[in-house]
Amino acid sequence: MRGLLPTQAMYKKTLCLALSLALSACAVGPRYTAAPAIDTPAAFKEGQGEWVRAAPADALERGAWWQLFNDPVLNDLAAKVEVSNQTVAASVAAYRQARALVAQQRASLFPTVSLDASGNRSGSRGGSPTTTTSGAIVTGSGSARTSYQFDIGASWEPDVWGRLSRTVEGARASEQASLADLAAARLAAQGELAANYCNLRGLDVQRALQAQTLAGYERTLQITNNRYQAGIAARTDVLQAQTQLASTRADLLTLDRQRAQLEHAIAVLVGQAPANFSIAPDPQWRAVVPDVPVAVPSTLLQRRPDIAGAERRVAQANEQIGIAMTGWFPSLRLTGSVGAGAASISDLFSSSALVWALGASLAQTIFDAGATAAQVEGARAGLDAAAARYRQAVLAAFQDVEDQLTGVRVLQQQVALREEASRDADLVEQQVLNRYQAGQVSFTDVITAQVTAQTARRALVQLQSDRQAAAVALIQSLGGGWQGLQAEAAAKP
Repeated sequence: MRGLLPTQAMYKKTLCLALSLALSACAVGPRYTAAPAIDTPAAFKEGQGEWVRAAPADALERGAWWQLFNDPVLNDLAAKVEVSNQTVAASVAAYRQARALVAQQRASLFPTVSLDASGNRSGSRGGSPTTTTSGAIVTGSGSARTSYQFDIGASWEPDVWGRLSRTVEGARASEQASLADLAAARLAAQGELAANYCNLRGLDVQRALQAQTLAGYERTLQITNNRYQAGIAARTDVLQAQTQLASTRADLLTLDRQRAQLEHAIAVLVGQAPANFSIAPDPQWRAVVPDVPVAVPSTLLQRRPDIAGAERRVAQANEQIGIAMTGWFPSLRLTGSVGAGAASISDLFSSSALVWALGASLAQTIFDAGATAAQVEGARAGLDAAAARYRQAVLAAFQDVEDQLTGVRVLQQQVALREEASRDADLVEQQVLNRYQAGQVSFTDVITAQVTAQTARRALVQLQSDRQAAAVALIQSLGGGWQGLQAEAAAKP
């Protein structure tokens, strides 16, 4: 048997060297163990929950949180976001791309094997059999000759210093960050849909109230016009009633415009063209505001996808330091091949036709003018930047939860006050109108009372929509609901 390495002894030495280096492999660079430390509060300022240190729980089941609002139309629309929203679809594709990159990087840990086979037929004027440089024997009858050849080659780079494994781990961290981005995109789209839907339904109720108000103003105009025709009221009373009626009709058109814009936004969120999408008005809609747990566990912050993504990017940046540090160490590559050449296929695999080769190469950079050191320093700076972004994401999450807890608490307190104000304004409106018909007050007093009552009614409906929107925002700030943790807590002894 012939080969590029002259003796079996050299082959054994090469193999032993490669195995010893591979077995003594040790990854260089810092090991990532936990997320960057951050000063966490003992409890929410605006809540009653206590901070509990826990492992990241972003994979816990959040549940279909929009079902807490008990609205079948909202449930149907939220389900469409999952499959039809194009922003979510783009995040799904990005996650698939990240998974493919992990598989690609993992493949670098294994040898690469290639096969090359060929068959040639050439003509000549004659001559004796010849031998090619690769060892293939070709024969001919004087007019043509045939040759066959194959070669199987393999190369492998042992992961001596951990560069390849760190590359894989970095790709895996990127994949997990992409998964968190997907969850964040899904949660954002669902939250925006729920908020828009609640506002749209609030406008439905406001429009119904506005239509009732408009009918009342039309009756008021008729009363005023009758009094004017009878010589009891002045012409200015009629003009004021007409002005109020026209302004109310204009406000009604404004509500129609706002509702149409919200309907268009919802259409895009569920992946449809606005021209092909509509939501039937529901003037009898009643806002359902889900109860927020009295003690909101701060561990829910661990479930926020933006925090999970930021933490995974810290891990990815940490791997880049080790990858850069491997530039200070030599690289090893092992190669091997076996091939043969013959004048016929039957002779191609005979032992006398086979040629094999084994080799090992070791490369070390002697001088790079500080390029490797600069890469390491740049990677360390990247880690510091990723850690700072992670801490900022956590602090922003704390602020978000505090803001939404404040909003939920204040809006709940305002409901009783708005209801009382609306009832009182309705009574004042009726009493002032009766006194005007009796000639006891001017029409200006009637207009003032009617505007006050209308404003109070619309403010109450808007407050109900705001409470729902605040509940949606709180659920988003908590990472998508709390049902999963409640079930987990109930299962514990």
